[in-house]
Amino acid sequence: MVISKDILESFNKKDILVTGGTGLIGRQVADILADTGAHLKIVSLDSLRLNKKAEYIIGDLTSFDLCKKLTEDMDFVFHIAGIGASVKAAKEKAASHFVPMLMMNSNVLEACRLNKVKKIVYTSSVGAYAPAEIFKESEYRIDSNPMDFAGWAKRMAEAQIFAYGEEHGLDNFAIVRPSNVYGPGDNFDPANSLVIPSLLYRILHKEQPLVVWGNGSAIRDFVYSRDVAEGIIQALYYGTPSGFVNLGSGKPISIKELMETLASIIDFKYIFDASMPTGANKRIMDISLAEKSINYRPKTTLKEGLKKTWEWFIQNPKEYKNKKSYFVAKI
Repeated sequence: MVISKDILESFNKKDILVTGGTGLIGRQVADILADTGAHLKIVSLDSLRLNKKAEYIIGDLTSFDLCKKLTEDMDFVFHIAGIGASVKAAKEKAASHFVPMLMMNSNVLEACRLNKVKKIVYTSSVGAYAPAEIFKESEYRIDSNPMDFAGWAKRMAEAQIFAYGEEHGLDNFAIVRPSNVYGPGDNFDPANSLVIPSLLYRILHKEQPLVVWGNGSAIRDFVYSRDVAEGIIQALYYGTPSGFVNLGSGKPISIKELMETLASIIDFKYIFDASMPTGANKRIMDISLAEKSINYRPKTTLKEGLKKTWEWFIQNPKEYKNKKSYFVAKI
């Protein structure tokens, strides 16, 4: 997907805040916006300076006072910050993960409302959906249970935005639900990483053969971070009057195909352990609404995305050690 010149020019000289702008998706959003001539501020917990055109602020978004200060005089806010954790870590430390996520979401969104920010986009998650094989916006029911407990925090922020519309008539908040995002700057902490960064970490550290749980039949929707970043920018520009839109790859990938693709670009051996759990058989996103409403067109193939992610990781194998997580710090 290539963002149109008209959309990019609309950000010129605008005051923009990106929360979580040193993370997996946020850094891509920041790079795109920095080249538009925007006045860009990045806030995160990390002592990273990734783009010379942006101002970086180290700050904890669980502070409402900080959020109010950061959002003053902002034209646009991209709220992408989240508290990353593996499924296992989020379950074992449910409160340490859930509570600060609730706090930062409520704080950022309310600060945006009070400071009358013109447009805001909130990055939710596929985890806000109830368990299903195909996730479609029109089939979402608010009275369903999310696929895991952490999904409630994402839903609460979505509900907060809904409440703004009901009480204040606000329609300047957009919402996106990305699927399984991967790319440069991912969380490669072996104790806390998701599927693709976990595999790449184990490959780099010469686990031979690499043991993959299950038989490889599980199907997932892996989407490259740059494609999601472009979708988020499009969502802020066009808005999401339907409530939220899905941002996935549009191409279901089996774990077997994922491993075969990795093996085509990296020299390593792997085996499947069918005695171990496979997880849900199928979880993919319907992206037709995003294609229609915000002109979302993910273009990065799995092989291309994995190659770029691997090349970045071998050049930056220890960056994850310098990144801070409120969740990890508090557990």
